[in-house]
Amino acid sequence: MLYINGTIVTMNQKREIIKDGAILVEGSRIKQVGKTTELVATHPDKPTYDLENKVIIPGLIDTHVHLAQALIRGSGDDCELIQWLCQTVWVLQGQMTAEEAYGSARLCIAEMLKSGTTCFLEAMCADRYGFDGIAKAVEESGIRGCLGKIVMDVGKYASQDAWSMHSGLVETREQSLLGVLEMHDKWHGKADDRIHVWFGARTPPGISVDLLKEMTQISRERGIRITMHCAEVEADKVHYRKNHDMTAGEFCQHVGLLGDQTVLVHMIWLEDPDFKLLAETGTHVSHNPSSNSKLASGVAPIPRLLEAGVNVSLGCDGGPSNNNYDLIMEMKLAALIHKAVSCNPVTMPAETILEMATINGAKAVGLEHEIGSLEVGKKADFVVLDFESKLHTTPSPNPISTLVYCATGGEVETVVVDGRLVVEKGKLLTMDEEEIKREARRHAENLYTRAGFRGQPKWPVV
Repeated sequence: MLYINGTIVTMNQKREIIKDGAILVEGSRIKQVGKTTELVATHPDKPTYDLENKVIIPGLIDTHVHLAQALIRGSGDDCELIQWLCQTVWVLQGQMTAEEAYGSARLCIAEMLKSGTTCFLEAMCADRYGFDGIAKAVEESGIRGCLGKIVMDVGKYASQDAWSMHSGLVETREQSLLGVLEMHDKWHGKADDRIHVWFGARTPPGISVDLLKEMTQISRERGIRITMHCAEVEADKVHYRKNHDMTAGEFCQHVGLLGDQTVLVHMIWLEDPDFKLLAETGTHVSHNPSSNSKLASGVAPIPRLLEAGVNVSLGCDGGPSNNNYDLIMEMKLAALIHKAVSCNPVTMPAETILEMATINGAKAVGLEHEIGSLEVGKKADFVVLDFESKLHTTPSPNPISTLVYCATGGEVETVVVDGRLVVEKGKLLTMDEEEIKREARRHAENLYTRAGFRGQPKWPVV
């Protein structure tokens, strides 16, 4: 297929933007990128897909997602992380069935695809969610998914025994670590290599030092990548200092976590030595400003991380912490929040934010040679945006500015993953959207009833 007449934001090394551009797709890959007149003349017999007045960007890459939390969207408002986990999120997730988790995954994936995310990194899929069902949802949808399966052996958060997980979520070393290896053998590389299986380590001490060292050793031996929440709240910093006399980065280095194979998420409560450690080891960071803001966890020092040379990507996190999976909306907050806290209007420009959502995300998941930019030989993962027909995106002299500061996922018109149309003119092609919403409402009602949870407005309902 020859996609023609669009404005192509390539994200190649020169960061070229091609006016009246065209993309030739053969199979799952990009065969040619250039001017429409040239490609049409060179390939007169190719079927064409007209994208006049549209903007084409690489597929967005969300490097921190909780698929099972889409079903519990809006269930934990106005509280800090540990209260949010212990009193609401873990209570609901600890009673979730595999059928409900599958429904939640489909809901989350549908939302991501329709808002321009073509690849994501799941943080930690618990055993009770049913990994096979989660992987099946990825396979059916056409999205590209890196699936972190939980690794843990301690059922609490930070240093307080009172901060305990719901018993339904607690797993042993054998369940979690060996379960990852089993699922890696079964699913890694499946669905035309759209499914990758990762270690999804719990935040220490939810995972012991011994298990962390065992996991990182296996990671190096077998090439299995790792993602882990780290330094999200001040209690994490206190734990590393009190129990190990180390910074967050020093602790991660001590257990073998640092390196190009690892994505550390949040990274708010860092200390001076951490910036150099992360940069020198090539460790990746996922920035989640909406989640960090809503849970009052703090603001991650992203400008300083970038200045140090750390690769930073973007993540939406989960349904109760964001409360959506729209990475375009996440881009705007990522741009604005650092200007506000630094009183520096030139920090975190729109161009940097788009890099974080595309090519930086590709590097984070180890796929920078396959996705993240629109270049010959790479996978045909791209998003078509309609700025022309909307009031709030008109006029649009600079498509990067419009995307980051004006747009939402609602401007996504068409999405291609692996050369396949998965969203066309706003319609999801690979799944039944109405069925997904209907099932999600049913599953949520059943889960809330079973857990005794009342997700009602604070104001009187009459």
